[in-house]
Amino acid sequence: MSELLNKIREEAANAALELCETAKLHAGQIMVIGCSSSEIEGCRIGSDSNPEIGKAVFDAVYEVLESKHIYLAAQCCEHLNRAIIIERAAVPLAETVNVVPQPKAGGAFATAAYQGFKDPVVLEEIKADAGLDIGSTLIGMHLKHVAVPVRLKIKNIGEAPVVAARTRPKYIGGSAAIYDNELM
Repeated sequence: MSELLNKIREEAANAALELCETAKLHAGQIMVIGCSSSEIEGCRIGSDSNPEIGKAVFDAVYEVLESKHIYLAAQCCEHLNRAIIIERAAVPLAETVNVVPQPKAGGAFATAAYQGFKDPVVLEEIKADAGLDIGSTLIGMHLKHVAVPVRLKIKNIGEAPVVAARTRPKYIGGSAAIYDNELM
């Protein structure tokens, strides 16, 4: 199992790093990550929550994001309405909710985040700057408008498909408007 966990850590870290670079994320921004440990193992989403896999993915992506001062928003599973686990420092004025994720109610990844963060809080929703969906967890509800697909070199973590997105500001003003290419 340790060989598999090392492979999962490496794939997760590489995916998070590539998304940071491609999305041009900077300190203080937020990346939402949804992760199905069941899918990583090759099982149907929600059927075999694995705390070791959830922790391996969390440890890998948290290390990458923390080194860049980017906040991780860990999405819970549908049993907790895809709530978000995040560091209080990222959202000091946000309205929090009261729940503690567990492997079968929140998911292994969100549980690892809740246990691994310095000062975790739970939110019903967030609007993140980029997102990583590991295993078809449906993170789109937690991305800012407008989401733009990002094609990563990493297509899978374990057996789970990986989909990524960045966001950009909305265009306003019509045909006469001039846009800042750095924001596109």
